[in-house]
Amino acid sequence: MSEKVLIVDDQFGIRVLLKEVFEKDGYETYDASNGKLALELIEEKQPDLILLDMKIPGMDGLEILREIRNRDLNVNVIMMTAYGELEMINEAKKLGAIAHFAKPFDIDEVRRKIRTFFDS
Repeated sequence: MSEKVLIVDDQFGIRVLLKEVFEKDGYETYDASNGKLALELIEEKQPDLILLDMKIPGMDGLEILREIRNRDLNVNVIMMTAYGELEMINEAKKLGAIAHFAKPFDIDEVRRKIRTFFDS
């Protein structure tokens, strides 16, 4: 069975790009444009890893991460964030995020980190 990755970002282009790249790399991928759908997919699909954008309308990445922890869901989270959100990244790490990427990101760097995560 392939590893499952959930991509949570309100930007359609980012979701499509990451989904396409990770599917080519052999991962089973899902995507969500908002927190409500993300939480539903986490419960339903039980992903191994979530790429979670920090800024999402309605429910930001930290709120989603808090909800994941409150529900005691066992899933690893990597945050995606724009430059200058260091305080939010530190909060995400306290909530158990294992890493973060700054946007715009280098897709090859993202692929290497994901591969390293699953290989460890």
